[in-house]
Amino acid sequence: MANSYSALGRWFEYLNDDCGYEQWSQYLIERLKKCGAGSRGVDIGCGNGYFTRALIKAGYSVAGIDISPEMLDKAQQISFKEGVRAEFLLGDITKLKLNFKADFCVAVNDCLNYVSKDKLKTAFARVHSCLKKGGTFIFDISSSHKLKNIIGNNLFAEDREDLTYLWFNKLEGDSVTMDLTLFEKQGEKYARSDERHIQYIHEEDDVCAALKEAGFEVETEGHLGGEKTERINFICTRL
Repeated sequence: MANSYSALGRWFEYLNDDCGYEQWSQYLIERLKKCGAGSRGVDIGCGNGYFTRALIKAGYSVAGIDISPEMLDKAQQISFKEGVRAEFLLGDITKLKLNFKADFCVAVNDCLNYVSKDKLKTAFARVHSCLKKGGTFIFDISSSHKLKNIIGNNLFAEDREDLTYLWFNKLEGDSVTMDLTLFEKQGEKYARSDERHIQYIHEEDDVCAALKEAGFEVETEGHLGGEKTERINFICTRL
């Protein structure tokens, strides 16, 4: 079983084309404006770089950071194709180091669900150390309800012309183990890849407590400012 995003990293943005990227990015930009965030920041867990590119197009100076080389390779390809000059760096939020103090950090679309409970405080401490005083940290998590009742112990599948995937999910205590099989079309044949993901279930109160301990002031709301049923947004200010 390969590491997370070893194969999916090449297809991530393509397969998420129905998640409302444009509206989601505009929400993020408006939230940064409302927080009075400066112009220089980082997109942690940037994936294939959609939000990095959107922020750059909106006038921000942003570097994308991700733990997956395959994600970053695709991010570079898409940015080049779109004519966006973006820097993408290999990195882990629990070991985050920057050579400057950022005005803001964002971590969009489940990045923190990949951080185990015992490393959550470390991740927040690393982000805190990379931000200017008064800097903004915006991120989201898939809610406990979503992972337990919608994702956990369920199977998802999709058959596209150039790719087919099977996604098996098993709820195990405070985490969901996700086994993914992809069949990528290569001429008249399909190449199979298997990889495993683990997402951790974090309760809103526990995340808020860890953020406050790390030195953040915290506000929460649901996806795009709505209900907190499936996704919870955390809008944080470094004290």
